[in-house]
Amino acid sequence: MVETVVGVSRVTQPAHPAAALKHFAQLLSFETDCWDVHEALKQSRCGFVLLDVRAPESFQAGHVPGAVNLPHGKINERNLAHYPPDSVFVVYCNGPHCNGADKAAFRLSELGRPVKKMIGGVEGWKDEGFNLTTTAS
Repeated sequence: MVETVVGVSRVTQPAHPAAALKHFAQLLSFETDCWDVHEALKQSRCGFVLLDVRAPESFQAGHVPGAVNLPHGKINERNLAHYPPDSVFVVYCNGPHCNGADKAAFRLSELGRPVKKMIGGVEGWKDEGFNLTTTAS
């Protein structure tokens, strides 16, 4: 339990380094960022399936190159059947204000599929200066 001291900022009361190490190692196992995804996509074999889990209209208006559109509400065994069971999925939605990627990651995990969330989503992708495409993958 963290003791709260009146008038002292919580910023100056960080977690113990061992606790921080455990926390951030775990966080990095669940998330990746736009820069790392961009770098991986530049390789001929990136090792994951990039899922845009937004509505088809949003996908068509602009998505990360190489992404496949599968709205989070349509993630089920039937729609994943053509992917090998050990396929790693990286999911994204609009951005930090949207929890579609979290819902997708939850659903994929429920189905026993390995998954990471691309933090930042489309907005993070654009913030990094990367282009979206309207071309189907």
